[in-house]
Amino acid sequence: MPRFAANISTLYQEHSMLDRIGAAARDGFAAVEVQSPYAAAATELDRAVRDARVELVLMNAPQGNMDAGERGLAALAGREREFEASIAEAVDYARTVRSPRVHVMAGKPAAGADPAEAEEVFVRNLRHACAAFATLGVRVMIEPINTRDMPGYFLTTPEQAARIIARVDASNLALQFDLYHAQIMVGDLATRLQRYFPLIGHVQIAGVPERNEPDTGEVNHPYLFRLLDRLGYGGWIGCEYRAARGAVPGGTSSGLGWLRRP
Repeated sequence: MPRFAANISTLYQEHSMLDRIGAAARDGFAAVEVQSPYAAAATELDRAVRDARVELVLMNAPQGNMDAGERGLAALAGREREFEASIAEAVDYARTVRSPRVHVMAGKPAAGADPAEAEEVFVRNLRHACAAFATLGVRVMIEPINTRDMPGYFLTTPEQAARIIARVDASNLALQFDLYHAQIMVGDLATRLQRYFPLIGHVQIAGVPERNEPDTGEVNHPYLFRLLDRLGYGGWIGCEYRAARGAVPGGTSSGLGWLRRP
């Protein structure tokens, strides 16, 4: 059975962000991941991770103006200087919290933007990010995200991600394969896991279509976990789902029966 990391941006919503780390540890998680850690000082996040005796296995680079709906800068023409500044910030943060992986989000190009130009910008910016993170031994992750949850997002399928990874040609660039997003966009998960396995640096899960616990919905996660075992996947699986019970006390913990089954 693979190893699971709690996503503290989506789980344990009844707690503050830093307190979610301890809550995840008490439920048996040995690792956590976080989408946007920057509201906490890096030293505070690192201390919380150390105190809980877990690993931080993934964080995101800054996403731009999230209040305005931005979800990354890497494929946005004309925003290159902002992107480079965001990577410098992420490098400093990752150095302190010792995150081995950083997800760099493509973003949502403006309506009418040329997709070919956006890809060129994305490739150049990823080369910059990979060079910056290589000094720390950090892997840069790119993740296809479904257009139902995030309309207008540039990177949407594993096929597109594989092409971009080949173009960037950096040894520390990898695919963040989220089974939830992939099922919504393209399906055929087992075949795609096998096809793109050499590119995969991190896996995430959630039930489809509600994005709740992975033992709900249409995806046979135990089958895919066994497949990952057969493929020799030694990384973490991020639990980036929303507890069906919501942000009530014990809402996440009460839904972890799937994790404790043999």
